[in-house]
Amino acid sequence: MKEFRFVVDGEADEERLDKLAAAFLPDCSRSFLQKLIRDGDVLLNGKSAKASRLLHGGDELLIRLPDAEAISVEAENIPIDIVYEDYDLLVVNKARGMVVHPAPGHYDGTLVNAVLYHCHDLSGINGALRPGIVHRIDRDTSGLLVICKNDRSHRSIAEQLKEHSIERVYRAVVYGSFDEEEGTVDAPIGRDPNERKRMAVRREDPLHSKRAVTHYRVLARYDGFTQIACRLETGRTHQIRVHMTSIGHPLLGDEVYGNRKLPFALESPGQVLHAATLGFVHPSTGERMHFEAPLPEYFEKVLKKLEKMSAGSHNL
Repeated sequence: MKEFRFVVDGEADEERLDKLAAAFLPDCSRSFLQKLIRDGDVLLNGKSAKASRLLHGGDELLIRLPDAEAISVEAENIPIDIVYEDYDLLVVNKARGMVVHPAPGHYDGTLVNAVLYHCHDLSGINGALRPGIVHRIDRDTSGLLVICKNDRSHRSIAEQLKEHSIERVYRAVVYGSFDEEEGTVDAPIGRDPNERKRMAVRREDPLHSKRAVTHYRVLARYDGFTQIACRLETGRTHQIRVHMTSIGHPLLGDEVYGNRKLPFALESPGQVLHAATLGFVHPSTGERMHFEAPLPEYFEKVLKKLEKMSAGSHNL
């Protein structure tokens, strides 16, 4: 464990503890330092304090950084679709059915295993099991996500996610038809109190939910189904799946939130959802980056089946 000692000068008077700690240690994210504060590894004048504590000139800070956790996840030679790569980051078009990062009981065959084979040194700021992973998409969701190669890039992308400035647009097929061409679901999401593995809209429980906003637009209409584009303003767990279910339009194939009878057999289980667009500011160059991932084969086959079903019903 490394220890860092700092003395607050007069110019930093009335600054929050977590903000000033982040200024002293710019290579550490603010969220990481907030965890250290909660764990008692940041001492103010020899005592633990809250992250919101205001500091004054002359205050002394001791910050204890734990030794880096050795990455125990093994690299695996698994083919992945790399859309873009440079010194700072990767943009990957994840295949449907691939888990993003290892978890208890599932330590191999993930995107992290594959990326570690391709790129040996990844940002470790998110822990041994999620090196370089700033955001994730569900196992059965295909499409784009960014993976950071160093801590500076990791902090930059994480901050853009926090500020909701990253562009993320998904394509989905949902049950039912819409009267409108576009709309917005603004409903807080938190853990389902009755089923901890599920998320739920929790309007009456602000202590256990976070604001979640999804903007949707109709792309194509079929008999009993609609293809939509969903732009995320926030990025909560299962946000699109939960929001669409909450307004009566669960995703086709979603066995967790939809549980409706399928009109035909899917090639593989899971929701028909694809992360088609990703945009962000490059951490080093400041350039606005924009990426598009075409619809994968499984998605195109679903659309063709829906088109055929709709055409057949119209000919009756």
